[in-house]
Amino acid sequence: MKGPLFYSKILLFGEYGIIQDSKGLSIPYNFYNGALKMDENPSDEAKKSNESLVKFTAYLEQLQTEQPELVTFNLEALQKDVTAGMYFDSSIPQGYGVGSSGALVAAIYDKYATNKITVLENLTREKLLQLKAIFSQMESFFHGKSSGLDPLNSYLSLPILINSKDNIEPTGIPSQSTSGKGAVFLIDSGIVGETAPMVNIFMENLKDQGFRTMLKSQFIKYTDKCVENFLHGDFKNLFQNTKELSKVVLNNFKPMIPEQFHQVWQKGIDTNDYYLKLCGSGGGGYILGFTEDLEKAKSSLKDYKLEVVYQF
Repeated sequence: MKGPLFYSKILLFGEYGIIQDSKGLSIPYNFYNGALKMDENPSDEAKKSNESLVKFTAYLEQLQTEQPELVTFNLEALQKDVTAGMYFDSSIPQGYGVGSSGALVAAIYDKYATNKITVLENLTREKLLQLKAIFSQMESFFHGKSSGLDPLNSYLSLPILINSKDNIEPTGIPSQSTSGKGAVFLIDSGIVGETAPMVNIFMENLKDQGFRTMLKSQFIKYTDKCVENFLHGDFKNLFQNTKELSKVVLNNFKPMIPEQFHQVWQKGIDTNDYYLKLCGSGGGGYILGFTEDLEKAKSSLKDYKLEVVYQF
């Protein structure tokens, strides 16, 4: 058995901000994917994934008992498959901010949810919000608190524009130009990031009035501008606003940036060769980069391997 593929995602803009109602823009990233699978001779990885699915199944049973109006599953089929050794076969790196748990949640919902909302229907805003609410509860098993956006992105395989918490819509993004000099890229920090501790630091910081003011007057302001610039293909302003956002993050989100990247981050701002920002909750995993000149960024970051996500 092998289920359909579910892709990883990248939140281009909006990490942390969307918790406080900023705009956000999330795009599918087809380089990584995952699918539900069964093997005659499972590997150690597969066994580990299966053990995690056993716990997840128990969590979904509880979720269904507590909130039957939200979502119901064919639990009998799910338990049978999990007992038979089903696992999630995924190339999506875990703890890297590209949505490994999101793809798993999307795959389970797709296969086992009853009365599921399908990608083929006319996706009204109500249906999107309903899906997001379901995915938020399902993914909370992995992170403690989830917006539900990662699984939504993975499930729909469409770019999603977050206008505010209760206003989301599928969106079109400017088409890629493979000959373009400008690019969005990923750098591997070489460290696995844990989402929950990073979100806890952020929630703790929110208690501070100064931090809340900075969030509104700077972080959310530049995040919103970046989303609008990107969607309108206004790349000149996009780079100016990404630079400002990069500065704000370096000054106010230091714990989320692995220490060895503090100087690399500053160097981008000083030279304008590239601008870095968090990819997901930070603390490790991938770091997202924006550049007007990919070759320049590559030579400036020659000690790192750049993975191009989007070219324009």
